[in-house]
Amino acid sequence: MDALLEQYEKMGVSGEVYQYGEKILRGLSERFQAIDEIAEYNQAKVLHAMQKNRVAAPCFAATTGYGYDDVGRETLEKVYRDVFHTEAALVRPQITCGTHALTVALSANLLPGDELLSPVGLPYDTLQEVIGIRPSPCSLAEYGVTYRQVALLADGSFDYPQIAKAIHANTKVITIQRSKGYATRPTFSVKQIGELIAFCKKIKPDVICMVDNCYGEFVETIEPSDVGADMVVGSLIKNPGGGLAPIGGYICGTEACVSRCAYRLSAPGLGQEVGANLGLMPALFQGFFLAPTVVAGAEKGAIFAANLYEPLGFKCVPGASETRHDIIQAVELGSEQAMIAFCKGIQAAAPVDSYVDPLPWAMPGYDDNVIMAAGAFVQGSSIELSADGPIRPPYAVYFQGGLTWYHAKLGILMSLQKLVEAGITQL
Repeated sequence: MDALLEQYEKMGVSGEVYQYGEKILRGLSERFQAIDEIAEYNQAKVLHAMQKNRVAAPCFAATTGYGYDDVGRETLEKVYRDVFHTEAALVRPQITCGTHALTVALSANLLPGDELLSPVGLPYDTLQEVIGIRPSPCSLAEYGVTYRQVALLADGSFDYPQIAKAIHANTKVITIQRSKGYATRPTFSVKQIGELIAFCKKIKPDVICMVDNCYGEFVETIEPSDVGADMVVGSLIKNPGGGLAPIGGYICGTEACVSRCAYRLSAPGLGQEVGANLGLMPALFQGFFLAPTVVAGAEKGAIFAANLYEPLGFKCVPGASETRHDIIQAVELGSEQAMIAFCKGIQAAAPVDSYVDPLPWAMPGYDDNVIMAAGAFVQGSSIELSADGPIRPPYAVYFQGGLTWYHAKLGILMSLQKLVEAGITQL
């Protein structure tokens, strides 16, 4: 252990911070064991889907142009379909990010005169312009789609009476954001999401329920598609890409919904028949294979962060002892200065651009300046060690990722080290 401490000290973590971290870790062994059991289950689930669909060397061949007869692309979508237990899947590198995947899913299944309902309050910042909550060219509002939302109750639970009032004849799609986004509300468990879907469908059986699954994949043994979601949507540079996917997104769901998504992504009449993989198949397959283990490491990092910061007086969402349903850990730091110090620690622990100081800046899709720390092999990959947040009260930073548990641990210790050095907290 002396050698390990020496190595941490070389990287800038003091003996005091290191020992504090070790003290916290001694109380987390049972929780870490439970996470490993979930990862083992999900690893077997992914492996079984790959074996069932006969993944083989020809699946890794590159295609160009139209991408006709792309056996790798077709097989990968069958693997996702079987892991998520859905009728169909659309998994494409042509989907640039999670917001793009959600935009495809919404715009494909909403027509002029339809209404979109969010029963979980205000959606994530970048989706607000997609919907037209904040005006933007090509928003759903511009195409005649109306929107309404129901705020969560004070304790973060669903306001079922108001949701019942909000569902009416024109309600076509209900969007459920699983993770907290830039809000300090709870992330919803798959069980909670299933109960909400069942409630909505009892009122309007033909309503389409879409779940923004970003940051939640493989944290539990089941996914929202196992409890009634018509579509689950996410990004491959988050959990399911396992840190290897360089781009891409997925939409898994009913045949009817996914088929429309494919027509929207490519063109009417073309759908899933086109879309070259450009040699990305090995990374997409292998990343998905590794994802359960990578997610487990990231979840351990999030739990470690909450248990490290909560005793020092910082509010953490979820709290140190709460069960987890995604990989994001929010820590309310109370000031812009503290957010910058935290993010400098994460950046200093990165394998890429560790020498860079992150600073708040105006980012497309956000009203507030946002600070982002991420020294990632894939730009914007938030399954890799990263932290970010909008510069606004309560000055919460959102930590996530780490391709290995040990890297997540180092990142959190470095974030605390920077706060100590800045005189913002003391051990």
